[in-house]
Amino acid sequence: MSLFIENYGKLFRLVTAHTEYQMSVDLHGVLRHLWYGQKVGVPMDYLQEGQDVGFSGSPYDAGNDRTYSLDTAAQEYPADGTGDYRIPAIKAKGGIDLRFSKYSVVKGTVTIPGLPAAFGNAETLEITLIDDSAKIAITLRYGIFEDLDLITRSAEIANYGDSEIILEKAASLSLDMPSGDWDWIHFPGRHMMERQPSRAPLFEGIQESGSTRGTSSHQQNPAFIFCEKNCTETAGFCIGGMLLYSGSFQTAIEKDQLEQVRLTMGIHPDLFRWTLKSGERFYTPQAAMSSSADGFEKLSHNFHCFIREHVTRGKFSAAPRPVLLNSWEAAYFDFDEEKLLSIAKDAASLGVELFVLDDGWFGKRNDDCSSLGDWFVNRDKLPHGLDGLAKSLNAIGLKMGLWFEPECVSEESELYRKHLDWVIAPKKRKPVRGRYQLVLDLSRKEVESYLFDTLSAILSSANIAYVKWDMNRSICDFKNGEQPHRYILGLYSLLERLTAAFPEVLFEGCSGGGGRFDAGMLYYTPQIWCSDDTDAVERTKIQFGTSFFYPVSSIGSHVSAVPNHQTGRVTPLETRGVVATAGCLGYELDPRMLSEDEKNIVRAQIKHYKSLESLIHGGKYYRLTDPTKYNVAAWMFADGKQFLVQGVQFHTMPNALRKTLRLRGLEAEAHYRVAETGQILTGSALMCGGLPLPRAWGDFNAFEILLTKEA
Repeated sequence: MSLFIENYGKLFRLVTAHTEYQMSVDLHGVLRHLWYGQKVGVPMDYLQEGQDVGFSGSPYDAGNDRTYSLDTAAQEYPADGTGDYRIPAIKAKGGIDLRFSKYSVVKGTVTIPGLPAAFGNAETLEITLIDDSAKIAITLRYGIFEDLDLITRSAEIANYGDSEIILEKAASLSLDMPSGDWDWIHFPGRHMMERQPSRAPLFEGIQESGSTRGTSSHQQNPAFIFCEKNCTETAGFCIGGMLLYSGSFQTAIEKDQLEQVRLTMGIHPDLFRWTLKSGERFYTPQAAMSSSADGFEKLSHNFHCFIREHVTRGKFSAAPRPVLLNSWEAAYFDFDEEKLLSIAKDAASLGVELFVLDDGWFGKRNDDCSSLGDWFVNRDKLPHGLDGLAKSLNAIGLKMGLWFEPECVSEESELYRKHLDWVIAPKKRKPVRGRYQLVLDLSRKEVESYLFDTLSAILSSANIAYVKWDMNRSICDFKNGEQPHRYILGLYSLLERLTAAFPEVLFEGCSGGGGRFDAGMLYYTPQIWCSDDTDAVERTKIQFGTSFFYPVSSIGSHVSAVPNHQTGRVTPLETRGVVATAGCLGYELDPRMLSEDEKNIVRAQIKHYKSLESLIHGGKYYRLTDPTKYNVAAWMFADGKQFLVQGVQFHTMPNALRKTLRLRGLEAEAHYRVAETGQILTGSALMCGGLPLPRAWGDFNAFEILLTKEA
């Protein structure tokens, strides 16, 4: 049992395997936050202390009790306009004063209309708060995933009055903490350098991460960690949260005058204003939160399992993924059918399973200045069409994949000339371009329907097994505060319809690489192209940051040519292979340019990867080093029987002893055989003494060590 309701329905304890979340209704009907952390087993309201604090007002119904103030009280879903001057979870024109009304319990998870929501074995607590003056009711939902120490959060906001309500903020999650002595970790970055962990102490005042780009963005990620000062991978208390949403978001944190901390997370309020008419409801995106007393590693394992088992759906959620070759860095726009088949034949001979035709196959698309929206085949390049190409690929043992960028349109296109009004643009000035293109307004049903019909016709016209869904610009020029969120609802609706209509097709998300790498997209696309930077050295850092919340099975990772097309760096083919196998393996090069020795290396890479894919995608992932700080990037996969240690030594130094790598997740008294040396060592030896790294020769030297538990 994970939910305990006590004190005549006024105390709520959400208990998971190792954690406890508590809230209670106080004497004025305010839903107070009491505790989130390790299991405690008793009500934690004894820590709530009322105090008369200067210039902190009191609700009118508190009378002359100046020790009762919402400006200092820990709350579950604080509202603007109640004398609480901290960041609110909800804000509406005219203010809201929320008081407890009722609760209910649902056996199972609850879907959210139009939005991603976790599914599976869970229990859901619903608590309804009302403001009877404003005629607004807010139902807070807490999904309890007991085994994962994880709780989902969302809110349903209903107008039960006769007048409209103007919402100005509606967060998915709010969390009040009694002490401000925390470090905050978030994941900033940029195009081709996404999700770089940044850790800093909280300071007095407001700090935030977020995106106003219409997407979750390369620049920030909708995820956070609070941690104790001494928290490491394996020790210390931490709390993590993520938003299942792909649009503009905000994580706002305030450390107040009393060193208390409040965090809110949800749709970015700068791009949100929602008119709620009589009888209407608004649903916030879902957030997920977990905590760990054993450091970041346990926290990551919780989120990895959550995404694999309760977020990603369909055939490919747990199924092996095909090893692919993408045509982009092999040919860019310069190709015809003969060239593609020549590349594909070499790819098939190496063990590649899927050939992906990237940008340039449609309209008059010979560069990135035209034809987006004209989703018909360029017969000059493909005289036999997509069906002819697919049949030729199938004949040589390859499945076919196809690149789309459905959300955007080129001004130089038939679609734009026919439907000027379908783009997101201001009324009285020219729109902002990004990558020479504009954005279709997916908040309009006719646009969504056109894209569904058009893409469905293409996917039905040939044996297409994979879709790379790209989005190569940020969005601006929104006309009103509802359009940004309605755009995301339209995107989700389109993806829901397409994935349901084509369940045998593997959809991979992409937005200039990792510009929309979030749990919301993973609900529809079980993997996402991690970054447009395919350089193996930089990818160790990008994949390191990504791993704090997202499982390896969600990460698209490719071997590319050298010198690398983004950095000019030259790394060994073996190194590029090791880094790319820590994800969904693919290749981003022209195999015809490889020597016979290199082709043999690729054949061995693919065969080796396929033999270990279930371990890599289904095992626990361990970050053994931090590649942003040390000369070695190292990680490990473990399923209890096999243990795969991989990594890269960046720079080789002369006259140096070998470094050792301490492993984790082993049984201290068990024995493990090292495949490469035949040594049999105890788990205690490997975790305490460590495993010597191979001697390196040259820079960017990769290593891979497989251990097997002895019977």
